[in-house]
Order: sequence, then structure tokens, then C-alpha cells
Amino acid sequence: MERIILSTSQKALKINLNENIYGTFAEIGAGQEVVRHFFRTGGASGTIAKTMSAYDKDFSDAIYGTEEDGRYVTESRLRKMIEHEYHLIEQRLSRKKNPNRCYFAFSDTVATINFTKKFKGHGWMGLRFQLDPKEEPNDVIFHIRMKEEEAYLQQETIGILGVNLIYGCFHIRNNPEELLRSLYDNIAKYKIEIDMVHFEGPAFEAVDNRLMSLQLIKNGMTDAVIFGPEGKNILPAALLYKKNILALRGSFRPATKVNLDMIKTGYSNFIKERKVDREKLVVLFEITLNNLKSEGEIDEQDFLDRAEILCSLGQTVLISNHQEYYKLVEYFSRYTEERMGLIMGVTNLLELFDGKYYRSLKGGILEAFGILYSTDLKLYVYPSQPTTESKIEDSTSIKIHPRFKPLYDFLISNRRIIDIEDYDPEILQIFSRDILRKIRNGEKGWEYALPAFVDNLIREKGLFGYSAKTGELKEKE
Repeated sequence: MERIILSTSQKALKINLNENIYGTFAEIGAGQEVVRHFFRTGGASGTIAKTMSAYDKDFSDAIYGTEEDGRYVTESRLRKMIEHEYHLIEQRLSRKKNPNRCYFAFSDTVATINFTKKFKGHGWMGLRFQLDPKEEPNDVIFHIRMKEEEAYLQQETIGILGVNLIYGCFHIRNNPEELLRSLYDNIAKYKIEIDMVHFEGPAFEAVDNRLMSLQLIKNGMTDAVIFGPEGKNILPAALLYKKNILALRGSFRPATKVNLDMIKTGYSNFIKERKVDREKLVVLFEITLNNLKSEGEIDEQDFLDRAEILCSLGQTVLISNHQEYYKLVEYFSRYTEERMGLIMGVTNLLELFDGKYYRSLKGGILEAFGILYSTDLKLYVYPSQPTTESKIEDSTSIKIHPRFKPLYDFLISNRRIIDIEDYDPEILQIFSRDILRKIRNGEKGWEYALPAFVDNLIREKGLFGYSAKTGELKEKE
């Protein structure tokens, strides 16, 4: 059944009329945009215990403490605000007088667009809330990038977004995916981008935040999300800002010895570059949304299986909607001007010089490569050898269309395209698609192609359709 979308004032009123929902609002930066809706709609005395805006930095520091980096619009500041305000509710409101009330603490810290309009604005927003007076509270926090061109418009959007969050947490909490979609109720997609979200608490014990990241891209809320080895979502700006970036794109279905050799050899080449600081280097395994849709609709379990292995290998994963490499590099350029590296196989290199991928650009392939190499970018090419009888293919042996050959030769001669030479020749015939087929069909001999312990993980958790029963039947045959 399709959800009926209420207006912002209807949502605020429904919260106000619920005598068991009671809490505080603390808003920094954009003004008290969220709580204003609850005051305007009427009945706010039954919902609002306190509202405040510590707009002055010294006041804010006195209440919430200082940040190590001196910034105010950060996840750390938001969490301190929520923690502090929720603690005050529990400290100052007697449970004897409020036995049935579910407490909440709403907070946001926002920087809206500046007067030169060069800085578009961004913010953090979160809610700590109870669903039962006797239970521990839950948290939902997220980061937004604002796109509107006027501060007052951004402020209005922040107000609507905050009401959506509070309403969703109390009325749509049994469906986290729908709760996530509801954040855009009465807000056009072009106005804001949500690029990081985190759910935690007893109400969300079954929620995998990596899956929530996927939902952000799937629902068009952002074009890229990142999660770390622990499976926790990471704000892209926080991870990539002023960093050297090295990325490997693949299906990783499953991740094989070839994938690890690509990242190992690509890394060893990249760190030799004069402009690469090993201490500021971020390595990413990237999966495109298009790759996740390779068999039609996105299979969430298949996505989690890939993520499970990459996280177990200690890798940071980027999920993006940037099918073309130039769009991926353009995305990285939001956050850094430092040298970047892309690791790719010979097949991907050939596709990079295929004009059909750039028909939507007025300048065609030249425009795409203008974007690619307007940044300080290096491409590292891993060789290909489909069979032991085949010749090894690298950047010197592939055939490039004559129209693009001068561009290709220019990039080769200027060492913008570099062959990886210290690869492992013993593993070139390993292909993920073959390994996946063997795992699913219960065939023998797939373990050798995987990094240490990954085969055990696949067996123990039944990843990629592995069935011990199928394997046993095959062995008897």
C-alpha cells in the first residue's frame, strides 16, 4: 500500500497532538528552522521541553566543548549536541511525572550558502528518540549537501527536512528504507543531497548501514557513498578532502587474487610518484550502481555478499553512480586537487577510448579527457592473458581507433598511462565470473582463486549462493 504523504504542518501537528512524545531542539547555524514548524502548527507545549540556538561559537563551545579541528559543522559536533541535550532531558525530567513519555533530542548544525555563492552549504542533522519509555533510545543521523542558491531557501528546506526526520522516526520506524525516502517528502530532489546516513539503537538492530548507503544511491539521493572495513558509513568529504586517491573499479563478485594483485601493484607504483604522500593516501574499491544492476534489479543480498568479503579484507568501498570514468574523477575533484590514480584492466582501457560512451557530450571524447586530465591523474594498466596460450596484452599491444591514437600516444609518452609490470603471471587466467559459477554450482577448484580465508567466509556464511549440500552432492558424483 502506497504511503500517503502529509504536508509539513500536518506532520508537525500529528507529533504535537501525541502526548507521549516530548523533547528538545538544539539548532546551530541556519536558525531555528525546524522547531518553528512545531510552534506554528499549534499544541507545541505538549511536545517541546526546550529549544535553543547556540549561534555564537563561544557559547556553543561552552555548552558542547571544543572540536580538535576547530570546526562546528561536523559529525562530532552533532553527536555531542545530541548526547548533551538528551542527557539533560533524562536529568531534568522526572520519570515519576512522565512515566509514559518517549523522550527525544533533535539537533542540527548547518552552514548555509555564503554571500559570494561559492560555498553552497552543508550540514548534519540527527535525532535521538525513544519508542518505549523503558527502552534505550535510538539514533538516526545524516549529512546533507545543499544546492539552492539563496540562504533563505536553504533554511526553509532545513525546516521541512527536520520535521520529516522527527515524523519518520516516530511513525515510519518499522520500515527504515521508507523512513529514508520520507526525508524528501515535500522537498524536490534537486534541493539537497544526502550522502551519509547512520541508524543505530534497539529499533534498528536488524539494519545494515551499508544497505542504507545503497538505498541513498538507489533512490537518487546522492551519486556516491563510502563505507569502511567495519561496515560503517563514512562521509566522503571527511575521507577524501585534500587526499591522494587510488581507486580500483570492479564487480568483486567475488574479490579474487587478481583484484588484490591489481591493488597491490597499482599501490606500489602510485606511491613512487613524487606528488603522492603515503600518509595522505586513500585506497578505494569501487562498484558502480550499473554493475550492481547487471542482472536486472539490484540484488541486495548479492551486494552485501560482495561488501562482506571486501570488508573482511580490510578494504574501504565506494559505491557510485558514475559509470563513466570521467564522472568518477570529476566527483573526486570535489574534494581534492592532489594526484589521483585509477587502476584498470586492458578491457577497461579499451572502453575508455571507445567514442560511443561520450555521445552525450558536445565535445565527445575530447571533452571527457579534458575533464579526466584537468586533474593530476595517472592510469595504471593491469595486463590481460585469457588463456596460457594467449599473448599477454598491455597498453602497447591493444588496438586503438585511428582517430584517438594521437591522444592515446600523447598520454603514453607523458606517462599518464602506465603499464603495471610487477604483476603475478600465475593468476592472469582467474576471472570472477568463472569462480562465481563454480561456487553456485557446487563445483570444485574455486578456492585457489581467492585470497586467504575468503573461501572459509563464503562457506560459513553461504555467500554468493554457496550451499554445502550442493558441494557434497557434486563430490559424490
